Amino acid sequence: MTMTHTRLFVRALALAAATTLVACASTSPASSAANGDWDFKMTSPFGELAASVSMQAEDGQLSGSFDMGGGRVWPIENGTITDNQLSFRLRRDGSPMVYEMSGTVEGGSVSGLAKAMGMEAPWAMTKKQ
Repeated sequence: MTMTHTRLFVRALALAAATTLVACASTSPASSAANGDWDFKMTSPFGELAASVSMQAEDGQLSGSFDMGGGRVWPIENGTITDNQLSFRLRRDGSPMVYEMSGTVEGGSVSGLAKAMGMEAPWAMTKKQ
């Protein structure tokens, strides 16, 4: 193999490797800012709520759970996320109450509004480090 052929072979090999890397990166789902563990707080007419939250977003669906402490875990139901807007439902354990939650993810925080039984309450989450 001549020096020219060797250079062409190396360039073709480098181009093939770069193309493969780009193809792999473009088919991987983008990580959502909602993914991860969060500290949740809400004050409502029903009292103060605090929870440790774990969320995972994939293909427009939002899943996860709210650990309320004392063995009480509320799963996220009907969760969706579009861009930085999320919405989901939480069923309060031992009660027919269902919170309809909506919020906006902005970096390491989420702020939103909870609706239940004709009332509304603001809520916020901060991403754990």
